[in-house]
Amino acid sequence: MSGVTATENMMAAQAAEIDRNGYTVIENYISQEELSLARAFIEEQAARHEGEYFAIHGIEALNGSIASAMALSVPFKDMLAELYRRQAGRDAAPTEQIFPVIRCLQGRSGLKQSHFYHFDATAVTALLPLFIPTEGEHCGDLIIFPNVRRVRFNALRNVIQKAVLHNSASQKLTAFAVRRGWLKPIRLKLEPGNLYLFSGYRSLHANDVCDPAMLRATVLFHFGNPHYESTVARLLLGANKRRAKLDHNGLRPVN
Repeated sequence: MSGVTATENMMAAQAAEIDRNGYTVIENYISQEELSLARAFIEEQAARHEGEYFAIHGIEALNGSIASAMALSVPFKDMLAELYRRQAGRDAAPTEQIFPVIRCLQGRSGLKQSHFYHFDATAVTALLPLFIPTEGEHCGDLIIFPNVRRVRFNALRNVIQKAVLHNSASQKLTAFAVRRGWLKPIRLKLEPGNLYLFSGYRSLHANDVCDPAMLRATVLFHFGNPHYESTVARLLLGANKRRAKLDHNGLRPVN
């Protein structure tokens, strides 16, 4: 795998840009050959799901893909861990692993995945676009309200904030205000092969509508959970991992 080797100066600049602008971009993070292989994996999975929305969670489920390879890459984890340290002011839990997710918007079911405004469980989110529509009005742009809250270590406060903002009424209201232009978030036109880094924990975000005739596929890498060791957060949050029957690290529990 190619990618960029992070230096201390580079990490400091990236962290400062996330604080200042809400995100940072590493252009051409993967090679064209790697992008082609990643797209072949997506096309195979898209055919299996008969042109409708799907998501694949965890390293093991993504075995053999670029998502799994990057999640297991020590330099990549070191980069995300350093970004977490600079945002949170402390190191991540030593046993924490990167949690990769592939999301593929296509078909009518993909329309239901737009404007789902949320905070991530982790302070660092890395997004690697693989397929992004380039024609038409609805290309599934990334929408970010950057850094609207701080990294907090009180798990109960985090649960309460998510309960207020993750319910359907709040999401519909936010989506309506964005469409009417009353709220003006950042809109990012994603470029396949680039790596986009932002604070998913601090930033309310979603994707815009994607034309159901088009294919939008991305890999998300989550790292740096401030509540990693919290039983409260583990019981009340982490729905995606529970649905995928994964443990706290996104792995299949050993029976």
